Amino acid sequence: MQVDAVLVLFCVWLAGTAGKMAQSRGHKLETYKQSRLRRETRMEGGGGHKSGGPIYKRSPDMTKSPMTKSEQLLRIDDHDFTMRPAFGGPPIPVGVDVQVESLDTISEVDMDFTMTLYLRHYWKDERLSFPSTNNQSMTFDSRLVKKIWVPDMFFVHSKRSFIHDTTTDNVMLRVYPDGNVLYSLRVTVTAMCNMDLSRFPLDTQTCSLEIESYAYTDDDLMLYWKKGNESLNTDDRISLSQFLIQKFHTTTKLAFYSSTGWYNRLYIHFTLRRHIFFFLLQTYFPATLMVMLSWVSFWIDRRAVPARVPLGITTVLTMSTIITGVNASMPRVSYIKAVDIYLWVSFVFVFLSVIEYAAVNYLSTVQERKERKLRERLPCTCGIGNPDEMMIDPQITGYGSMDINTTGNYGMPENGGRQERMLAQVALNDPQIASQVKPSRGYVNIWIDTHAIDKYSRVVFPGAYILFNIIYWSIYS
Repeated sequence: MQVDAVLVLFCVWLAGTAGKMAQSRGHKLETYKQSRLRRETRMEGGGGHKSGGPIYKRSPDMTKSPMTKSEQLLRIDDHDFTMRPAFGGPPIPVGVDVQVESLDTISEVDMDFTMTLYLRHYWKDERLSFPSTNNQSMTFDSRLVKKIWVPDMFFVHSKRSFIHDTTTDNVMLRVYPDGNVLYSLRVTVTAMCNMDLSRFPLDTQTCSLEIESYAYTDDDLMLYWKKGNESLNTDDRISLSQFLIQKFHTTTKLAFYSSTGWYNRLYIHFTLRRHIFFFLLQTYFPATLMVMLSWVSFWIDRRAVPARVPLGITTVLTMSTIITGVNASMPRVSYIKAVDIYLWVSFVFVFLSVIEYAAVNYLSTVQERKERKLRERLPCTCGIGNPDEMMIDPQITGYGSMDINTTGNYGMPENGGRQERMLAQVALNDPQIASQVKPSRGYVNIWIDTHAIDKYSRVVFPGAYILFNIIYWSIYS
């Protein structure tokens, strides 16, 4: 029994000793973990470290730092940017310069032009100043533009305009440490251009693009060209199909509105001279050729009605088509253009060539009637054959036996006119016959050389048209 009691006490003692040793080891482990954690915390916070040992310091994430936000750096929330800079003080000067990228279209029908340009504004807003050790500017896109004050420029007399947005809004904002701001945007604008087409197509046009503040009068905003005429730059590659760009220049004026007051307005003037070669090929040369074609009828026998009449009608209709085509591509102005003068004068020449043949044909008919009546009243032809008997063999002429009343002298030999004239002279030299003819005054001068009208027309028509061209081109060229 005593031995058993001793064994039990020994087991109890061993169990107590083992528990105390385990508790001691757990306490020491926890103390080591706590001390290691404290050392890491001191190393991260820049605390003490062993002499000569490396420093393991984590770099701060600047993108997550609240001080890197542009709104806080520029103190956007500290100011009211709905008001202009220096509100209540003198007008804020806003400089402008323009880089013309392209002149896209010039339309005479709509009286407008389309231009793509870079519009840049310069002003100073001390509310946007920020501290900087290297004096470097900060550049932003359109997202910050909506949060600050910018000049409210618009294009006067513009029909439509837009800011390019491919691949993002073509807007740039650059802020300098002292508060100077550069605001640039790429714009395409279609604006009105009042054209004077009285000298078209030998004209020179001057168009203007006008820039103005919409809300701020000259008491609040002073708009000016930053470097005068040097504020306007153009691309050397700008070219137009119908125009030659002669020059660009700038001006500044004041515009008055009765309800709001005076505003500064900037002007971009550009002068365009039209290329004439296209219109020479498409309008002037065809019209001249039609007039010259109408003169061909003067060399065709006056008795060849089927040849001369269609030629005259064809030239008249062609001139009408040319006039209609030119006016279809032009605005309906209430004054006469230079091209209208040329085309209508050419049309008159063509029309007169048709009238000339109508006069020749009518006078020839009258002449034949008078000769026929005279022959009927003559008792004798004194050996001269009657022209009615001088018809050419149908197998030779191919015209068959045609009535002299309808064909006149067509198909007769060239000396037929001389025989008719000789017939009239012999009859009038005979006193007996002359006494019979004398009461009828219409038969005294019965001979009219209708063929001479064509001869004179061959000289008069070309000479008059050449004179007209000399006067026309000396005035308009």
